[in-house]
Amino acid sequence: MRIYDGSPRQNWDEVLRSIGAFADRERLKELLFLELEDGFLLQGMGVPAGGADSDTMGTLAKRTYELLDDQVGQLIDEATSKRGSVEDAAPHLGVQNYYEQALRIIGAWLDEQKSRDVFFFEQDGSFVMRTLQAGSGGSIGHRLAEFTKDEIVAMIEAAPQQRNAAPPQPAAPTPEATK
Repeated sequence: MRIYDGSPRQNWDEVLRSIGAFADRERLKELLFLELEDGFLLQGMGVPAGGADSDTMGTLAKRTYELLDDQVGQLIDEATSKRGSVEDAAPHLGVQNYYEQALRIIGAWLDEQKSRDVFFFEQDGSFVMRTLQAGSGGSIGHRLAEFTKDEIVAMIEAAPQQRNAAPPQPAAPTPEATK
């Protein structure tokens, strides 16, 4: 990720988790995410602010945010300080802090793939992604990936067990191995 070269914020896991927490706080749905030269573009459908007697009460409107490097750093700091708490936003797809958790999982996958030039959109909890990947022999090309809602929810549900699992112990040497 070019914008974080040389800084402690060099992983997609933390960046997307923090942006996901922002999306949860803003009560966004149907996300679109695009990596820019100096930050990110985040777009989603959200309920506009208005009074109880407002004509727009309960209607969705497209909301767009350009999140520059410094703003993303602030989001990371805010999200880190609130880690472990649950926002009072209504759960999305039956999961509290859905986007924070879902985007953390996607970010970990992006880190594992060493992805860059990230673009994705989300619809009803499923994510379709396009990333730029370096291939064997120095080739570079785009890769498409999809995470279904069921896959994301299953990974969110499995995360606490994976974090709390005891580290694997080495197997006892076999008699053949000790000769």
